[in-house]
Amino acid sequence: MLIGCCALAQQPITALQRFELYGQAQGTTYTISYYDEKPRVNQSAIDSIFAVIDRSMSLYKDGSLINQFNANDTKRIAMDPHMATVIKKSFAIHKESKGLFDITVKPLVSLWGFGPDNREDLPDATAIATAMKTVGMKKLRVRENSLLKRVPSLQIDLNGIAQGYTVDVLHNYLMAKNITQFIVEVGGEIRAHGEKPDGTPFRVLVDRPESAGKTKSHVVELRNKAITTSGSYEKFRQVKDYTFSHHIDPRTGYPLKSSTIAVTVIAETAMDADAYDNVFMAMNPRDAITFANSKNIIDIYLLYLEEGQVKEGYSKGFKKYLLTD
Repeated sequence: MLIGCCALAQQPITALQRFELYGQAQGTTYTISYYDEKPRVNQSAIDSIFAVIDRSMSLYKDGSLINQFNANDTKRIAMDPHMATVIKKSFAIHKESKGLFDITVKPLVSLWGFGPDNREDLPDATAIATAMKTVGMKKLRVRENSLLKRVPSLQIDLNGIAQGYTVDVLHNYLMAKNITQFIVEVGGEIRAHGEKPDGTPFRVLVDRPESAGKTKSHVVELRNKAITTSGSYEKFRQVKDYTFSHHIDPRTGYPLKSSTIAVTVIAETAMDADAYDNVFMAMNPRDAITFANSKNIIDIYLLYLEEGQVKEGYSKGFKKYLLTD
C-alpha cells in the first residue's frame, strides 16, 4: 500500500488550461471560457445549440416555432422542450410579479418600433388600445404540451427570458461534458460555475451607463450564480422630442416611465435573472428592493434617479458578491 502511494505521488499533475469559444448568435455575441486538461467542446456543437433554440423561440427566424404560433391563423401549437420550459417559467414569474412580466406584449413592442418590422413612427392611442385587446397572459393557455390562444390575434415575445435560458442550456451542456470550472456569456447574460484554478471566483464588471454619473463602478465575484443587467439605456428610440426605452408596460401599453436607470440581478439561473431584471425595471426602486429581499433567492443592485441625483440601492444580500478593495 505504501509503495502504491509513493508511485501515485510521483506521477505528474496535469495543469488545467483555459479554453475559449466565442462567436455571434441571437443578434449578439457570446463567449464561453472554461478550464480543463484538454479541449472538450467544439465550436460546431455550440453553434448547433444556438440553432436549435432559434428554431424554437427566435422572432427573427422564418418558420421558427414562435413565429408559427404568432401567425393569425394558428390557434395552438405543440411546444418543443425549450419553449415548454420557458413558457412554464414565464407563467410563474407573471404570477409572482403580479402581471409586470408578460410575454404577450409583442403587438405593443412592434407598435413602438422594437420588433422585426422596424417602425419609424409613433403609435396613436387607437392603435395602442386595439393592441391592448390582445395583451394579457390570461388569454394564453397551456394544455399538456400544447400552447393555445384564447384570442386569435394574440402574439408572444420571449426575448425578455429566452437569452437567459440559452445561457442555462449552455451551462448544462458544459456540465454534461464534465466541465466544472467555466463562465458563459451571451449578450451580457452571464452564468458561472465553480471557480478558477487558483481558487478565486469569476469576476464580472457590472454594466454601468454613462448617465450613472460619478457613482462607483462595481465588480462582483461569482461562484455557481448568474448575473444580468437591464437598463433604459440599452435599447431606446427617439422620435421627434420623445425618447423612450424598449421596456413596455403591459398594463398601459406605453413605454415604462421609471426612475430606475439600470438594475443588475444575481440569481441561481440566468433565466431567472433575465426575466426578473425586466420586472425590477418596472418597479419603483424601493418596491424592487423589498420584493428582492422577500424572495431571498435573488439579489439586486439599482441605479436610479431621485430629485435629479443618481443614487444606488441594494438588496440585503448583494454586497456579499462585491469585490472589496
